[in-house]
Order: sequence, then C-alpha cells, then structure tokens
Amino acid sequence: MLNIAKNASADELTIALEGRLDTTTAPQLEDEVKGALEGVKKLVFDIAKLEYISSAGLRVLLSTQKIMNKQGEMIVKNTSDEVKEIFEVTGFLDILTVE
Repeated sequence: MLNIAKNASADELTIALEGRLDTTTAPQLEDEVKGALEGVKKLVFDIAKLEYISSAGLRVLLSTQKIMNKQGEMIVKNTSDEVKEIFEVTGFLDILTVE
C-alpha cells in the first residue's frame, strides 16, 4: 500500500510517499507524477514515511529524474536508513540528489 500526497506551489511540487513503493504501487506513482510535472521546476520527494522501495520504485524515480534534468531539479529528502542503504547499494546516491 502506498499513500501519495502532493503539494504544489507556483513552480514547485512536493510529493510525500508513505508505505511501500514496489511492483504493485510503482505504476500508481508513475501515473501521479506524469500528470503533475508540467511547469514544475523543483520537484521534492519527501520519503520520511516510505518503508520500502523495490527496483520498480527505483525505476520510477530514475525516469522522473530524467524528466526533471530537462526542466529543473529533483530532490529526495528525509530518507530512512533502510531506503538510503538501498540507494547506496544500487548507486542511486550518485544519480539522485538526496538530502
């Protein structure tokens, strides 16, 4: 189960994720993100309450990063130790801006 909360102001969008980002929930996030990026210059993923991320979830973050590279910046913040370790092992710490 994944809860997605979006908060937009001007050209900035914050997406807060809660739960598990896996094969089942990744398409849901992908749909939410794709419909919300127009005109966004700063995208922030707040993943303080994200318990787990699978390769499907990583793929969504990567494809979103590619879009944001063209139109602005993407930041991933409030990463738990578990998720940060997954980012480290997969090399995503070098790809994403993690705060």
